Amino acid sequence: MADSNNGYKLVSDNRQARHQYEILETYEAGVELLGSEVKSIRQGKVNLRDGYAQLKEGELWLHNIHISPYTMTNKAYNHEAKRPRRLLLHRDEIRKLIGKVEQKGLTLVPVKMYLKGGWIKVSIALARGKKLHDKREALKQKQEKRETDRALSGRG
Repeated sequence: MADSNNGYKLVSDNRQARHQYEILETYEAGVELLGSEVKSIRQGKVNLRDGYAQLKEGELWLHNIHISPYTMTNKAYNHEAKRPRRLLLHRDEIRKLIGKVEQKGLTLVPVKMYLKGGWIKVSIALARGKKLHDKREALKQKQEKRETDRALSGRG
């Protein structure tokens, strides 16, 4: 799962977000983690599906991300699976996001979690929720593209 072009290894991908939201912009953020969380993430035991980011008092927090407890650690030293985690962005990026999130209907959703140069990074997307008819239209276009590709390759 390593991408040699960009020098990162994908740990978790939130494909559901691309279906439910129209992604407008993406930002790369670091995450403030505990040691047992880092070990679990390196093993790929993270789920971004229900996650979202929220701005509180000038800081960006990642909520509802499930990082499984590390099995080789004593339970007393382990982490809580769904605790809020602070995202690390530059102040000017956070200010820019505050302005955009306050617009009607925009939200912050984690799209990917990956290892980059030994650091764990999260790709956060500024997104607008899709309506049901938008989702249907996207599925229809995807199906048509699949059929034309199949017809062109001669497997139809």
